[in-house]
Order: sequence, then C-alpha cells, then structure tokens
Amino acid sequence: MSLALLAMSHSPLLEHAELPADVSAELNTAFEQARAFVRDYDPDIIVNLAPDHYNGFFYTLMPAFCIGYAAESIGDYGSQAGRLDVPEEIARGLAEYVIDQGIDLTVSLDMQVDHGAVQPMEVLYGDIAAKPVVPVFLNSVAPPFTPVKRVRMLGEAIGGFLSGLDKKVLLIASGGLSHDPPVPRLATATPEQRRALLGQGGPITPEARAARQQRVIDAARDFAAGTAVIQDLAPDWDRELMRILASGDLSPLDAWKPEEMTKIAGNSSHEVRTWIAGYAALGATGSYTVQYSYYRPIRELIAGFGLTTATMN
Repeated sequence: MSLALLAMSHSPLLEHAELPADVSAELNTAFEQARAFVRDYDPDIIVNLAPDHYNGFFYTLMPAFCIGYAAESIGDYGSQAGRLDVPEEIARGLAEYVIDQGIDLTVSLDMQVDHGAVQPMEVLYGDIAAKPVVPVFLNSVAPPFTPVKRVRMLGEAIGGFLSGLDKKVLLIASGGLSHDPPVPRLATATPEQRRALLGQGGPITPEARAARQQRVIDAARDFAAGTAVIQDLAPDWDRELMRILASGDLSPLDAWKPEEMTKIAGNSSHEVRTWIAGYAALGATGSYTVQYSYYRPIRELIAGFGLTTATMN
C-alpha cells in the first residue's frame, strides 16, 4: 500500500477566461508539476474527493457525504462527458468501512458528477476514464454544512480503508480555495431558482445550462475588472489553510465554523472540505511531506487558486 495526494482548485472558467500571460504561464507550470507528480507515482486507482454545483445533488435530498459505486460526468462548461471507470467492489468496500467507523454516509449506484470532479482528471490525464476512480462527494455548496471536524474524521476513515489496500492510491482533492461565484442561494432564490436548486422540472435544458454558465463567465469578467458585486478573494485565509494542512496537524481546523468561512472567504469556500478530507486521509497512515505548493489569487477565475502535492514519509 502507498498513498499520495494531489489537492487543487478547480474553476469552470479555465477554458473561458482570458488570463494575463504571466498568470497563464504560472498555471501551466503548476499543472506540469502535477502531471509529472502523478506520472512518476503512477497510481493503480484514484479516490476523487469533490463537490457538486447543483448538477448531481439537489435540495430534494442533500447528503453531507456520498460515495459512488458508478458515475457519469454531465459535461458542464465543456468538460468531458461520459462514464468514469469506477471499481464497484472497492467503492462498496470503502463505503462499508467508512460507515463502520461511525461516519454517516450515503451511497449512489449511479452518481452524476460535474466539472468539480472531472477537471483534475482532464488536467492530469486528458481523459476522465484514464484511471479507475472512486468518486466521493462532499457537500460544499448547499447550507447547512456538517462541522469541519466531521470532514476530518471522514478523511481519516477513508485513509484507514486505503491503508489496507494492496494498491498505489492517489487521492485527488478538488475545490476552493476562497471564492464566491454567482451561484443561487436558497435563502434568496427566486421561485424559478428554487425549483432548480430542488432539482425539480427534470434535467436542465441545454439552453438553461448555457445561460447559467454565461452568467458565471460574465461575472468573472466583471470581477476581474473590479465591477462585480461578489465577495472578494481572501489570500491570507487561503495561505493559512494551506499552512495548517502542510503542518500535519489538522486539529485547529475543527474550530472553523461554516458561518465564519462564508463571511471571510465566500459562499463556495466550503469546497476546501475536499482538501481537509484528502489531507486527513493521507495523515491517517502516518506523517507526510508536501512536495510542491502553488498559490495565487486569480480574479479571472473567481478563485484563490492553489495546487499541492504530498507523499507519505
């Protein structure tokens, strides 16, 4: 058994934003570092920790955590659509082990995932089915949120199961860091938006999806120009999170309250739950070392954009 971790921000705007040349060059360098890392590690299987953006999970039933026994990418924002190669026996064993550790968990026999789950696979491999992958959903968009301590405990349970596998496992944690994109909120939603958040009315039409995506693209352009009325990025908060994760002692994060996270770092800052679970899973097997770390607040992506790689000592 061996474990390694790649934690990275994702942004649906990667293929839609016009980035300054220096920012684009930095990101390409970070992505090349990530590709080299996974190429050298060459995992047998990937455990993909990711959020959803009201594409696969809705307020009709919003679990805190869910493991998929099979999964399909919907292909939003031009991401790759299609089936993921999910090893059902391992996914089922992981779910049963995590539940046995006292973590409340749901399962999906056919999970729908969006860019939040597949973008790292596209960046790393150019193909979402390049490696067997077990998808793990963490609610990071739809309040109320489970306490951060439970996220850490979920990660530790995942790490406990993976430590018993005779395989090389890559943990991918996808999301964050500070950002506040124009995603409808239940508390302020119009009747039409409320129906969408509930997943009512059937699958979203191509026209409605295109309009929703264009609103985000337009908001990113305005945010970069300083005219958007969305919350600013929080680089100090992002860097403190990355410092704690790299330290190996995640217990200080137990005190982080969802309301304060929203206030400081934006409504979608809760996607860092995937990073916390990923680092907790790696730490459950012993000490680790961060091999590479990149961070830059990128307004064109509406994100404090980070990427780290870590290995067991």
